[in-house]
Amino acid sequence: MSNNVWLINTDNTRAAHILESDSGLGVLVNVQSVSEQAVSGEVFTVVTSEGVPDYSVTITDEMLAQLNNRPRAATDFAAGEAVINVGDTVGFGQDIGYNSNSNCGMNAGFGYWPPGPECPSQATREGYFTQSPQKAEDTCANGLGKVGLWVNGSSVYNWGDGMSYNNEGAWQNLAPIAEQYDVDVCGGHAAMGDYHHHFYSTCLADMVGDKADGHSPLYGYAADGYPIYGPWQAEGELAASAWAVRDYSADSATGCSDGTRSCTLVDPFDVSLGTEFVASGPSFDDVVSTLSGNQLTAYNGYYYEDYYWDSSLTEQGGAYLDQYNGHTDEQRGYHYHITVSEQDGQLTPSFPYIIGTRFAGELPDNSLAQCSTGAAPSGPPPGAGGPPQAAASPALDADSNIVVALEE
Repeated sequence: MSNNVWLINTDNTRAAHILESDSGLGVLVNVQSVSEQAVSGEVFTVVTSEGVPDYSVTITDEMLAQLNNRPRAATDFAAGEAVINVGDTVGFGQDIGYNSNSNCGMNAGFGYWPPGPECPSQATREGYFTQSPQKAEDTCANGLGKVGLWVNGSSVYNWGDGMSYNNEGAWQNLAPIAEQYDVDVCGGHAAMGDYHHHFYSTCLADMVGDKADGHSPLYGYAADGYPIYGPWQAEGELAASAWAVRDYSADSATGCSDGTRSCTLVDPFDVSLGTEFVASGPSFDDVVSTLSGNQLTAYNGYYYEDYYWDSSLTEQGGAYLDQYNGHTDEQRGYHYHITVSEQDGQLTPSFPYIIGTRFAGELPDNSLAQCSTGAAPSGPPPGAGGPPQAAASPALDADSNIVVALEE
């Protein structure tokens, strides 16, 4: 692991809009230090940061339209719409007109995040990343919270938001879908002050110089020590997830007897094990309410249980990844990819988005993440607010696809 991949703040640059609680100064941006440390004979790269990136983004016609066409724009924005114009450059935490969470101070993050998410806060991260990652011998599911760090020192989170349909454990939300209206213009937000991304960010892509003209550069590291690269496998070729959406029809190996969400796969890594009945989920045209009160159609692909790993795709090799959302090449060794799909010049996050549902590598004892017990969440994570998710009348057909402009 090369130390020069990290975006180290060498001149004590501070955030303009996210302030330290004790001094009132801006929080130090990006990464504060990178060092090597031997622990029990194993060499680790130790990364410390305050978790606040130094993002800036120039507002395009498409971005402004997406902001002003939000389903709840009339109340999400104090003036009913964003208070920025096409061509404006927006810094991280700059007020663009949102009615932000009350923990966001005026002129200190308020207005940059939509209602619901907290503002990021000063929170020192220290991540130990082994320089000799090893493939896991036992299953290690990743859970809520950090599963890695981006090169700018902010956190990598996995696919979930900690919520499930009717809080019954089955039909777990995919954060990039259920939280699509809960993120900033860079596709990130904070939980308990911890700023993170669940999916591809054009702001991070710009920061690392990903021009889509070859294999993507390094975007970060997973807690197991394996690197995370951007979405491009080669020029004009995206790395491809091998996770597929289930066919729920009765005669399908992944289906349910009544063709609805009345069963889950016994093992999404082995569809030959069949299915088991669970509390029924919503119909594919039902509308559900998110934690922030937005309403989205629960189409096939909305929930974690809608997916399975298609080993036949991985066996094809090439751009297809394995069950962990990674693969090996001669130059980089084993590595993960952020996954997206492209349609009409737009990139859409593709499950499992970054790291798969399990870590490919062993987690050292001093890792910033732990293996999850695998128990499905039954409600919001600690500190979350808002109403529980429940079925709603299918009167709205909200656009449930997150898309980002493909930068030239």
